[in-house]
Amino acid sequence: MKIELYEIAIADIAKNYIDNAEEGVVGYDGKLNIRPKYQREFVYDERKRNAVINTIMNGFPLNVMYWVKNEDGTFEVLDGQQRTISFCQYINGDFSVNSRFFHNLTETEKQQILDYKVLVYFCEGNDREKLDWFRIINIAGERLTEQELRNATYTGAWLTHAKSIFSKSNCAAYLLAKDFVGGSPIRQEILETALDWISNGNIEDYMSTHQHAPNANELWTYFRNVIEWIKLTFIKYRKEMKGVNWGALYDEFHEQTYDTAQLEQKVAELMADDDVGNKKGIYQYILTGKERFLNIRAFTDSQKRQAYERQNGTCPHCVAEHREKTHYEITEMEGDHITPWCEGGKTTIENCQMLCKEHNRLKSSR
Repeated sequence: MKIELYEIAIADIAKNYIDNAEEGVVGYDGKLNIRPKYQREFVYDERKRNAVINTIMNGFPLNVMYWVKNEDGTFEVLDGQQRTISFCQYINGDFSVNSRFFHNLTETEKQQILDYKVLVYFCEGNDREKLDWFRIINIAGERLTEQELRNATYTGAWLTHAKSIFSKSNCAAYLLAKDFVGGSPIRQEILETALDWISNGNIEDYMSTHQHAPNANELWTYFRNVIEWIKLTFIKYRKEMKGVNWGALYDEFHEQTYDTAQLEQKVAELMADDDVGNKKGIYQYILTGKERFLNIRAFTDSQKRQAYERQNGTCPHCVAEHREKTHYEITEMEGDHITPWCEGGKTTIENCQMLCKEHNRLKSSR
């Protein structure tokens, strides 16, 4: 990993500065991508923006910035976006400080700003090296998310297209899936979810493989297929559907045919079941049959104590097997459903028995 520190004059950074809503923000004579297309936008308030200009006017140091060096010799701002935009906008005449625009300054004051040297680290290396380094540096101000760090690493046409779909306010992916996927597009959380689904959790490997692809059509098609499958399979929307790992369920079950009315009936019954602690897990349980997704309500300490006293501290399975040890302290036992929950047994004192830990584990594994 190659990391070098440079001093760059503000005049050079602001040269041919362009701020375009669709094309992003560019400076450094077209070589610096200050805010790439559709990247999140954090706007300094007037106090912070003015503080940047006053710091420069007084000759005080700004915090060091970080630029990613791309293969074609261009750069992308990793940290320092708002500071850079602040002084570029001031030079561009977009706002005043203390009632003075840039053009109101004396020539000496103007030159002092233009000659001011900004400390910038150029970060260059292979994808894995850059990503590891970005994670450990102390980013000033608004910390980057994991997906924003990945975006800084795997730049290219593929990522630009992916951001246009997944990373803009009211983007296509958000409008399509906002009822099923949590998070903010501009914080890259919708993009991260889509990548997590299609890669089965191996996001960096997927981005590395597709970095130089011309577009993100594969990702967008997959994402749309998942959302359409959800809507066709579970015909009634509930708020608990938001945030489920639908990608994994789609991969495993989308080729199966279901009676959607029957599925809805099961969902309704489980939603009304007080023993189901994790209503969001109902959808995973219905498809996989694994009770662990439901977080079935456990017996209370009071219920376990009543059952323990009723049994005189003995494990009925140990008694039935004529074991030498049949009596246990309550801490050596666990509450168990006499009639299993999946067979209609409820978490009530009448359905509670205390088993030694060995027998409870054996029963649970069957």
